[in-house]
Amino acid sequence: MIRKRKGTTTSVTDVGTLKQIHSLMIVNGFATNVAFLRKLVLAAALSMVGPAAKAAVTQYALQMFAQIPQPDTFMWNTIIRGSSQSQDPVQAVSLYAQMDQRSVKPDNFTFPFVLKACTKLSWVNTGSTVHGRVLRLGFVSNVVVRNTLLVFHAKCGDLKIATRIFDDSDKGDVVAWSALIAGYAQRGDLSVARKLFDEMPNRDLVSWNVMITAYAKHGEIECARKLFDEAPVRDVVSWNTVIGGYVLRGLNREALKLFDEMCGVGECPDEVTMLSLVCACADLGDLESGEKVHAKIMEISKGKLSTLLGNALVDMYAKCGNIRKAIRVFWLIRDKDVVSWNTVISGLAFHGHAEESLGLFSEMQRTKVCPDEVTFVGVLAACSHAGNVDEGNRYFHLMRNKYKIEPNVRHCGCVVDMLGRAGLLKEAFDFIGSMKIEPNAIVWRSVLGACKVHGNVELAKQANKQLLRMRGDQSGDYVLLSNVYASQGEWNGAEKVRKQMDDNGVTKNRGSSFVEAYS
Repeated sequence: MIRKRKGTTTSVTDVGTLKQIHSLMIVNGFATNVAFLRKLVLAAALSMVGPAAKAAVTQYALQMFAQIPQPDTFMWNTIIRGSSQSQDPVQAVSLYAQMDQRSVKPDNFTFPFVLKACTKLSWVNTGSTVHGRVLRLGFVSNVVVRNTLLVFHAKCGDLKIATRIFDDSDKGDVVAWSALIAGYAQRGDLSVARKLFDEMPNRDLVSWNVMITAYAKHGEIECARKLFDEAPVRDVVSWNTVIGGYVLRGLNREALKLFDEMCGVGECPDEVTMLSLVCACADLGDLESGEKVHAKIMEISKGKLSTLLGNALVDMYAKCGNIRKAIRVFWLIRDKDVVSWNTVISGLAFHGHAEESLGLFSEMQRTKVCPDEVTFVGVLAACSHAGNVDEGNRYFHLMRNKYKIEPNVRHCGCVVDMLGRAGLLKEAFDFIGSMKIEPNAIVWRSVLGACKVHGNVELAKQANKQLLRMRGDQSGDYVLLSNVYASQGEWNGAEKVRKQMDDNGVTKNRGSSFVEAYS
């Protein structure tokens, strides 16, 4: 498949097409033609760019380049550029080293691509070495090279060096200003970042977004909103930053309200916007707002649901209690990944639909998607809710033996909960004793709850002892043990636990509830 990018040459999106073009060049005698090779390398390099780039295409592009006897500087720069923008920027640094070994002299186009790769990888030493070579070859006067160096040092290198580069720059260069502001903001020095922002002679949209993002990422959402309101012009990034900042702070209603304002001024939302809003609805448990957001997603995507948004919608519907809609959305996701399967399997499990959850896990096993540790938390939870002890044990061993996943505390907690719900309290204690990891309070609280249900006072005392050893100020643990005694009519034991609470200064939190009002 060949795809035309606006304003660029043709890019290849699948390895078969790339091989076909390469083969035709060889058959027709163009394999040594510099002009044709340049176009081929450029098409291959473009295919490496972005999150949708396929590993097979990238691998073949690199193999193909390696077969060119004497690539010129343009070809080297082109393949380094593609590698630096790919999912594996390490290749860009490797190619730069090969270029040096083959005595091909880099130019002012080479260094920005290599430095961008070093920035992505946070390779400070390598980037600093490249900086040294830039100085030796005299390219530091080039504006693009200098600004890329500034970005590198501001983001992951030395801020003092970044500041010196900035001081040597043209004070009208907004790219340099924005890079230094972002550097200080990323390191948490918002006061210096704001001072630089206020001193900027000319601010463009990028510089406004850099400062708004700085405030939002560091939790200062009020400052971010104030600056957002003051901005002379905004784009979708501006809106997304503040909406996302509200969601991160748990101010989900404010996020939904700002989205309404965004639509009101005619700004078109993108996938980032909608992802933040779906998360907001999930956190609120607001099904009505979630359905409206879902409708908007289908409108702007023309019915083509991305994997990322599909997964978020499945999670949102599950959290809002509409598991049937969650399943319908799940089947609409064309390219299901492990997160897609995990979300629906866990959603079904925690809503009590154990058979459907385990049925989907069986379906997952028939696909090319490999289960991970999160998958088995959902599977074991389904077995626990259904009381399927034998099946749960089978899946626990399957996880370790077939998929080589070592159980973590969440897996062990599910097994303990499963055994406790089935009344196998001694087995639950034996399992805890065999665990290679330290059981946490959730595991012991699960046992304590099971002891209450099944009326086992002695084991409840042992579980409570472990809980108090971990943290003795949780009133719920005392109350639960007291209730175990009370359920068996052992009122003296219940009274002793209450007295122990008083002696240790533990007070029971007053019960409360809330009702969300809609205006």
